[in-house]
Amino acid sequence: MSSSTVRSQLPALPVKTVIAASLIACFGLPMQAQAQQELPAEGELQSVVVTGTFAKNRRTIDSESPIDILTSRDLQSTGSAELATVLARLLPSLNFARATGADASDAVRPAQLRGLSPDQTLVLVNGKRRYTSAVVNVNGSLGRGSAPVDLNAIPLAAIDHVEVLRDGAAAQYGSDAIAGVINIILKKGAAGGDIEVGYGQTQERDGKQKSIKGSAGFKLGDDGWVRVSAEVAERDPTNRAGADFRNPLEPRYGKVNQRYGDPESKPATIFLNSEYRINDSVDWYAFGNYGKRDTSAAATWRTALIPDPNNAKLFVQRTPIFPEGFLPLQNSTLTDQSLVTGLRGEAAGWRWDASLNYGSNKFELDLDNTVNQSLGANSPTHFYAGSLKNEQTVFNLDAAREFPVAAFSGPLTVAVGAEARHEKYSIGAGDAASYTGGGSQGFAGFRPANAGSHSRHNESIYVNLEAEATKNLSGGVALRHERYSDFGSTTSAKGSARYAFTDALSLRGTVSSGFRAPSLAQQYYTITTTNFQVVNGTNTAIETGTFAVNTPQARALGAQDLKPEKARNYSLGLQFQPNRNFTTSIDAYRIDIDNRILFSANLALNDKLKSQLAAQGTPVGAARYFTNAVDTRTEGVDIVSTYRIDLQDKNRLDLTAAYNHNKSTVQKIADNPAILTANNLKLIDRQSIDRITVASPKDKFSLAADYSFGIWNAHGVVTRYGSFTVPQNDVKLDQTYDPQWVLDLSGSVKLDKNWRLVAGIDNVTNRYPAQVTSNGNLNVNGTQPYSIFAPNGFNGRYYYAKAGYSW
Repeated sequence: MSSSTVRSQLPALPVKTVIAASLIACFGLPMQAQAQQELPAEGELQSVVVTGTFAKNRRTIDSESPIDILTSRDLQSTGSAELATVLARLLPSLNFARATGADASDAVRPAQLRGLSPDQTLVLVNGKRRYTSAVVNVNGSLGRGSAPVDLNAIPLAAIDHVEVLRDGAAAQYGSDAIAGVINIILKKGAAGGDIEVGYGQTQERDGKQKSIKGSAGFKLGDDGWVRVSAEVAERDPTNRAGADFRNPLEPRYGKVNQRYGDPESKPATIFLNSEYRINDSVDWYAFGNYGKRDTSAAATWRTALIPDPNNAKLFVQRTPIFPEGFLPLQNSTLTDQSLVTGLRGEAAGWRWDASLNYGSNKFELDLDNTVNQSLGANSPTHFYAGSLKNEQTVFNLDAAREFPVAAFSGPLTVAVGAEARHEKYSIGAGDAASYTGGGSQGFAGFRPANAGSHSRHNESIYVNLEAEATKNLSGGVALRHERYSDFGSTTSAKGSARYAFTDALSLRGTVSSGFRAPSLAQQYYTITTTNFQVVNGTNTAIETGTFAVNTPQARALGAQDLKPEKARNYSLGLQFQPNRNFTTSIDAYRIDIDNRILFSANLALNDKLKSQLAAQGTPVGAARYFTNAVDTRTEGVDIVSTYRIDLQDKNRLDLTAAYNHNKSTVQKIADNPAILTANNLKLIDRQSIDRITVASPKDKFSLAADYSFGIWNAHGVVTRYGSFTVPQNDVKLDQTYDPQWVLDLSGSVKLDKNWRLVAGIDNVTNRYPAQVTSNGNLNVNGTQPYSIFAPNGFNGRYYYAKAGYSW
C-alpha cells in the first residue's frame, strides 16, 4: 500500500471529536469548576512580569527593558482567531503578511518582530522554549529562508496573557532571542470557564469562518487543578484573483481560474495546563497540547496550452487529463504536539525549577487536481509529496535566590541555571509518482535522496544578577555559555540599568550580545521542485534544486558550512508615568547582526553547471542554498502611550497610541563564491538584499479607544501601515506601496452575569493595498493583482459576530 493511500485513509474525525467532547465538557460541567481566582480588574493590564527577569514581583514600570503585556481581553478584541494576526494588530513592532501562492508558507505563515527575520524572535510558553515549525519558507515571501515557531498553532482560548520583551535576551534564554521574546502565559487554576461560538465572512461573501472554543478548570483532589482549553474552526478560502486574458486560444479565456487569497483551513487544538502541590515545598506541573490543522492552498494555475517545443509560434495541449487547464491544490496536514512537565519549589532559600520539555511539529503534503507531465496520460491526479518533521527535547534546571547586600537598598537576586537540548529534523519521501521526472505540478515530492534525519545537541549554563542599588538606580547583568555539537561554543552577555529621576520619570537602557544558531532545517532542507522565475520579462517555470550546504551539489556551487549569527543589541528608553492612569514610554534601539543567514538567489544555471549537477543525479535548471550572506544594522524607535479616563458609575475610556519606526541597512556582503563569479552568477542578488531591508513597512502607527459604559462596550482602532517596497533585481521593476489606513470597530453587550454578545467589522472602509503594476512582481498579467507583502493582506472588509458564556 502506498504512503499516499495510507495517509488518505487516516480519518480526520477523531481529533475533532475529542476536542468537541472537551468543549462539551467545558460547557456542561460548570458546576464542578471552582469560583474564579482573583484577577486584575477587567481591562486592567497585568503589572507584574516574569519575562526577562528572575526577580520576584517585578513590575513593567520597573523593568530595564521594554515589555508589552497583552491580556486575554486584548487578544479577543479583533475578529481574528489567529494569534499571529492578533499580535500584528496589537503590536506596532510586529508584522504578519498573508502569503499566498507560496507553497507550504500558505499553511504556516511567519511573523517578524522589529523587521528582522521571523526566526530571530524566541517564543516561550509558560516560560519554556517552544519548538520551531518544520516548514522552511523557501519562496519569495516574508521571512524567506526562515523556519520560525508556528504562532497560529496556539489557540487564543488557552491564553491568559502574552508578554512581549522588545529587547535582545540571548544571555538569559539562549539562541534566537535577538529581536525579542514572546512569552505566552496559559490560563490556569480550577476557577471558572468560558465557551464561545463565532461566525464571520468578508464583504465579498467568501472567507467564511466558523469557530467554537472554550476553557474550563477542574480540581485535582484538594491540592491541584487542571485547565482544559480547546478550539475547532473552519475557515473558507478567499479569492481576489483577476480574470485571465493572457491567451485568447485558451478554453477558459477571460475567466477567473486562479485562487489568490487565504487558503481553506480547518484547525483543531486542545491545550492542557495543570499543577499539583506534593507538599509544602514542592509542586508538580505539566502542560501540553495536541492539534491538527488541515489546509488547502492553491498553486499557480496551469494553462491548457503550452508553447510547442518544435515551433514557438504554435501551442499544444499540456495534458489530456485536464483539457481546460487545472489548478493544483496543496492539501497539507500539520500535526503539532508538546508536553512539558516538571517540579518546582523552595529549598534553603532558593526557588528552583526542574523541567523536561518535548515538542514536535510535522507537516505532511498531498497534491490534488494536478498531474505529473512526465507520466503523460497515465499520470495520477493525486500525489503524496512527503513530510517534514521538527522535534525538540529540552531539560532545564533553574534556581534563584535573594541575598541581602548592605550597600544596596534592595536584595541582590542571583539566578543560575543549566540547559540541555536535543533537536532532530526529518524529511520523509513522497510516493514515486510525485517526484518521477519533473514531478507533480504545483510541488514536486521529496525524493528518497532528500529523505533522512539529522540531529544535534547543545548544553548551556548561565548566571543572572539583578539588584536595586538605590531607590533610584536598579540594574542587572547576565552571562550565558553554550556549546553546540555541530559548530562549537558561543558566549552571550547582557547589562541593563534603570534610573528614576523622580517617581514619574525614569531612564532605562541595555547593552547585550547574542546569537542565533543555524537551524537544522537551514542546514539540511533539500528538495527539487518547480519554481517561477522572471526570464526575459516572462514568468517561467524552472526545475529548481534546493541543496543542503554539505551536499556535493551545493559544494560545487561554492557552499560553505553555516556559522551562527552574532548580534549586538543597544537600547535606550524614557518612561513617564505622572499618575496611575497615564503612562508613556519611548525606546530607541539598534541591532547589529553579523553572518546573517539568507536563502540564496535562484541561481539560473548555464549549460556547463547544468551538466555538472546532472552528472551528480540532479538535472535542474536553477539551484539555491543557505549561506551566511550579510552583516546588517537595524535601527528604530518604539513609542507606547496609554491613558485611562475614569467616568461616572464605573464607566471608563481607555486610549492607547503606539508607534514603531524601523530601518534596516546592509553593512557588509559576503564575497561571492569564485565558481559563481566565473559563471556570471550572484549568490546574494539585489532582490535578496532588499527583501530584508525594504520589503517590510518602514513604520506602523495605531490609535485605539475602548469605551465601557454599563453593560456595553465599544472598541475601535485605526492603524496606519507604512510604505514598503517589493524589490526585483532590475530596479526599474521595483514597486513601492503607499501607506495604508485601516479602521476596525467592534461592540459588545453583557446580557446578564454570564452571557456576552460581540459584533464587529475589521477594515470598515474596505481598504485594499495598491494593485501590482509590474510584470517583474509576478503579477501574471493581472491574475494575481495584489502583493503578498501587504502587511494587512488583501481580503477587504470582514464582518463577524461572537456569542460567549462564562462562569
